[in-house]
Amino acid sequence: MDKTLHIVGGGLAGSEAAWQAANAGLDVVLHEMRPQVPTFAHKTGNLAELVCSNSFRSDDDEQNAVGLLHWEMRAAGGLIMAMADSHALPAGGALAVDREAFSHAVTQRLKAHPKVQVEPGEVTQLPETGHWIFATGPLTSPALAAAIAQAAQQDSLAFFDAIAPIVYADSIDMDVAWEQSRYDKGDSEEQRRAYINCPMSRDQYDAFVDALLAAEKTEFHEGEDAPYFDGCLPIEVMAERGRETLRFGPIKPVGLTNAHDPDTKPYAVVQLRRDNKLGTLYNIVGFQTKMKYGAQTEVFRMIPGLENARFARLGGIHRNTFMNSPRLLDDQMRLKARPHIRFAGQITGVEGYVESAAMGLLAGRLASAEIIGQPLPPPPQDSAMGALIHHITGGAEARTFQPMNVNFGLFRPIEGLKGGRRGRRDRYKAYTDRAKDAWKSWLENPGQPEPS
Repeated sequence: MDKTLHIVGGGLAGSEAAWQAANAGLDVVLHEMRPQVPTFAHKTGNLAELVCSNSFRSDDDEQNAVGLLHWEMRAAGGLIMAMADSHALPAGGALAVDREAFSHAVTQRLKAHPKVQVEPGEVTQLPETGHWIFATGPLTSPALAAAIAQAAQQDSLAFFDAIAPIVYADSIDMDVAWEQSRYDKGDSEEQRRAYINCPMSRDQYDAFVDALLAAEKTEFHEGEDAPYFDGCLPIEVMAERGRETLRFGPIKPVGLTNAHDPDTKPYAVVQLRRDNKLGTLYNIVGFQTKMKYGAQTEVFRMIPGLENARFARLGGIHRNTFMNSPRLLDDQMRLKARPHIRFAGQITGVEGYVESAAMGLLAGRLASAEIIGQPLPPPPQDSAMGALIHHITGGAEARTFQPMNVNFGLFRPIEGLKGGRRGRRDRYKAYTDRAKDAWKSWLENPGQPEPS
């Protein structure tokens, strides 16, 4: 019997799945349609290309669920986290990467692996035999999306996602803007100054919101709705929800002091985060947008400090694809109707780079174990990965299922802990301690049943 594992999609999830399976001793064929078949958002043919933010979010593994997911992936020998750590940029308490160096490194590591064959070209159908993982992500090709929808008996697999613009650092007016991470987070001076901040007065903020609301937007085709994921809303959609929404979201002024005018508290602050190691590019944090290109340059140059901004990339909008996993997948991430096929990554209904890569790690390990003849149980629900996979494969309500980031709300409660804001730190620490023990036990003795 052929024990080769085929993985479709060379994004974060597919790359991680290939690495895990190859290191388990399997022959892996990684199918990637780029660069032969381009997408709206991708610019290269490299594996694991980051098309939206360059941030893997918080790296705090004691107080943040995504930081805990970082820890679990590192403990499992994950390629994505290893390359992210190798190409990290200053970002305060977050983990941000030089996106080009990161993607190039992932590509080189996989192509150099003796068990991995990268095969270019588009896969347009679900195969009838073999061992397969589909990790085609939010930009699944129309032909393949149609095949998945047919197999899943779903009318639609789509929602819309948006991309933030990137600014050349030398076009930012540092007589207006200043360097500072929120609350001065970070272990070094470089980390504590990982962001560039642009202050707004109330009048400037009001004018900016007015311009956002009036700007020309991308039009959708007739009959197309736009069910955006709340964690990646276009900035103008946020503004439509209320004039103060942005001040309590991506441009909140808390934890920041204007170095040029310490005694005046800004009404709002736009943050830019370093996007490459050279520090020549910065992305505007939280500024995903569906504005047309001409409108973007006009509106974003209203931000103090960005009056003469030059853009390395403007924002954009694209269709995102996910499936109703609680209805369609079992707890091994297999398609119930075709159990020789697994799904991984963002198409399963997780949201975020880290979550997508984590589902690739699990799919790679579960598939490898099954092919080798030593099937694994799902990871323990008390781990971050276990909580996430439990949610998407049965814990969530199928009727209302939407993409989900990892968060402590997915974890089983721990009895006897204090509630409210005062007890939150102790509660989160208890969750992460329990999760680390559960994850280590699963890695070391994966066949053991999960404690009740």
